[in-house]
Amino acid sequence: MADELPMFPLNAVLYPGVSMPLHIFEDRYRALVHHLLRIEDPAERVFGTVAIREGYEVGDHGAQSLFRVGVRVQLTEVEAHPDGTFDIVAVGRDRIQLNRLRTTDAFPLGEVTELPEVASKVPGDIVMQARAVFAAYRHVLQDIATDPLEGNLPRDPVFLSWTLAACTPLPLAERQELLEATDAAERLLLVTNLLRSELRVMNVIRSLPATEVARTRWSPN
Repeated sequence: MADELPMFPLNAVLYPGVSMPLHIFEDRYRALVHHLLRIEDPAERVFGTVAIREGYEVGDHGAQSLFRVGVRVQLTEVEAHPDGTFDIVAVGRDRIQLNRLRTTDAFPLGEVTELPEVASKVPGDIVMQARAVFAAYRHVLQDIATDPLEGNLPRDPVFLSWTLAACTPLPLAERQELLEATDAAERLLLVTNLLRSELRVMNVIRSLPATEVARTRWSPN
């Protein structure tokens, strides 16, 4: 069954269980926040987000092309400013598929359907490999950047897969691929391989003199 949700396309991929701070200044998204704040039950203050494949979050032209798989998010924190802008925090709840977007209202509205994750048992060796590779990544990263994770990794394989996806610095298309993975096992295998590739790049950079790093095509991001 399709639902209608306020929509906020972003130049980023958000995952279930992951929070994202947003600064709201454009009129249509101010209207969206006002709409959500009029809902009495905080648990019902939800909207949808999908990543922008081509285009921009703001401006007259806006998004030209959107990914279809996104996330239903809940508004959890709001700070209103005298100039009418807002700083908010939204937390991903579950995946959705955007079937149609209407932009003729005060704020974008999307026709969406739920996209539940396939429930399946994740083999223990996949979980162990993912945790080990991420531990190696954090160890290498500590010399060149801040730790991408606060606290400990979740034990639940599904939450673990979303956490690793959120902590891994990847291009938008690869982050979207992780969001669209069928289940936690597929996502953990994908993110493990992506982290291994990232580690190979980082180790090459660490072994080169600074002058050669400047000439190489490798990038740690």
